[in-house]
Amino acid sequence: MRAVLHSILTIIFTLEFFIGNLGNGFIALVQCMELRKRRKFPSADHFLTALAISRFALIWVLFLDSFVFIQSPLLMTRNTLRLIQTAWNISNHCSIWFATSLSIFYLFKIAIFSNYLFLYLKQTVKRVVLVTLLLSMLLLFLNIFLEIKHIDVWIYETKRNITNGLNSNSFSEFSRLISIPSLMFTLVPFGVSLIAFLLLIFSLTKHVRKMQYYTKGCKDVRTMAHTTALQTVVAFLLLYATFFLSLVVEVSTLEMDESLMFLFAKVTIMIFPSIHSCIFILKHNKLRQDLLSVLKWLQYWCKRVKTLDS
Repeated sequence: MRAVLHSILTIIFTLEFFIGNLGNGFIALVQCMELRKRRKFPSADHFLTALAISRFALIWVLFLDSFVFIQSPLLMTRNTLRLIQTAWNISNHCSIWFATSLSIFYLFKIAIFSNYLFLYLKQTVKRVVLVTLLLSMLLLFLNIFLEIKHIDVWIYETKRNITNGLNSNSFSEFSRLISIPSLMFTLVPFGVSLIAFLLLIFSLTKHVRKMQYYTKGCKDVRTMAHTTALQTVVAFLLLYATFFLSLVVEVSTLEMDESLMFLFAKVTIMIFPSIHSCIFILKHNKLRQDLLSVLKWLQYWCKRVKTLDS
């Protein structure tokens, strides 16, 4: 039974890997072609392109991380650990914070508030997002510094106390030790996105009440913009919550040495960078149209191949 479950989880993980590569690769390719054609496109598309590239990198880091820790634990040397953890921190940080930047961008572009500070930030939304990303780099550097320090200390203690290889219990404690700071740092962008979500809801409620005096239940453009932005942010928050809980499960299973639960955690972690990008494609009008064009071209190409074969 365990072997069957392990095979199923491996297949799901592989499917998520390919879906994530195709989805994020498609977004990055389309956006880069659009930039080359138009030389300029909306700021939100810049963040979306950066998000797709970071998600593409994150998926490969997750794949290599799973291969090293599950298939080839003997490869866990000091340099390998430092390289994997640094790559994981950078790709995960960029993935989360670029998605958070989109939430901030949607908030200031769509929400309606008469507050002077909000109006000022609304006029300088690009600068606000860039400053947010720059400040988030401090968290990234701090996280990398702490994890590299833990790795060096653990390697030193292992070489001093163990002469015949790595001790699994000490490695479980080490993994939990370096994972806890990462979990704490991932809560910050979640809180920022949650605040943006609540402010969007408040703005939508206020706008709907105001429009009731002018229209009879008709949805205007701003209401639809609020709804679309809320759907995008809600999808991000739900998948982000799943991602965070999966990290918690992964940390807890390290101590139990339960490979099946560890693989399940990896499968659920992979959902975030893979499925979230597919949601962006479905919600983005230009990306959705390009996807339909590609599917129609593939359908035409398959029919032509069948005709030539017959």
